[in-house]
Amino acid sequence: MSKKRLELILEMLEKDPNDNFLIYAAALEYQKAGDEKNAVVHLEKLTKNFPDYLGAYYTLGKIYENTGEFDKAVSTYKKGKEIAKKHKDEKTIGELTEALMLLDDEEDNW
Repeated sequence: MSKKRLELILEMLEKDPNDNFLIYAAALEYQKAGDEKNAVVHLEKLTKNFPDYLGAYYTLGKIYENTGEFDKAVSTYKKGKEIAKKHKDEKTIGELTEALMLLDDEEDNW
């Protein structure tokens, strides 16, 4: 992680704490640094305050998977998939469906 890049993103977030792109960018920088805790904080904020920010669901779900929180991963993927269906975003629907299938390939009601 470029510490300088994260610092710059956080400075910009101080000026505009509701910039959904900056929240996501900060989460990705924390994730790159292996700081899942701060990545999750930002991604959860994003999915709560900007539920239509679809990229956050896959990223958050993967972090939950990597930390062994499989129930949270499944619920995050499902929620993102519901929103993607509402927006008719076939690419995101496919990505989230695949993530769900990889978690439990016997479940066919995703």
